[in-house]
Amino acid sequence: MRKQFAVIGLGRFGGSICSELIEQGMEVLAIDKSEDRVNAFATIATHAVIADTTDESVLKNIGIRNFDHVIVAIGEDIQSSILTTLMLKEVGVKYITVKAQNDYHAKVLRKIGADRVVHPERDMGRRIAHYIVSKNILDYLELSDEYSIVEIQVNETLAGYSLVELDVRAKYGINIVAIKRGREILVTPPAEAPLQQDDILIVIGADTDINRFEKKVL
Repeated sequence: MRKQFAVIGLGRFGGSICSELIEQGMEVLAIDKSEDRVNAFATIATHAVIADTTDESVLKNIGIRNFDHVIVAIGEDIQSSILTTLMLKEVGVKYITVKAQNDYHAKVLRKIGADRVVHPERDMGRRIAHYIVSKNILDYLELSDEYSIVEIQVNETLAGYSLVELDVRAKYGINIVAIKRGREILVTPPAEAPLQQDDILIVIGADTDINRFEKKVL
């Protein structure tokens, strides 16, 4: 059975989530106060409705509690974002992801019961900063305020060394959990085989430890 999602707020962030969920074959209810935005998704979403989601009776009428996951992607209106999240909790929605505008907004959202709070602009900014600072960092995913997963391209400094010789866990406190080699992904990489130039290391660890590894080795 396909999961059912509802996306509230069809701006750039909410609209892109809505489109991607539809692309993946999910059932999606698209919701916004703007008729133009709703009309833009009317032909591609499973359902699209114009609604004020700060009104509990409206949420009940559209059956929002029956959805597996509701994403609140309301833009600049922090008050509407908070009230909508509160109403969703009140009517019994199972899982709620909310876009936060800033750290204070995020703190309030967590206090009132949001299951996941995302900072798309901040997170994208951090990812771009990592690309700019290190030519060997290919991708960056924040797991928490202190831990991340990064993709690091093996350069001439690392090529030829094995994981045993690098011993990154003991020296830097980070773990290499997989190696991408062309189209192949080595989930349990051979510890004694030499790394090849252009291999991609998938590394998990504390940001401070990953930064130490970058500065010392890359």
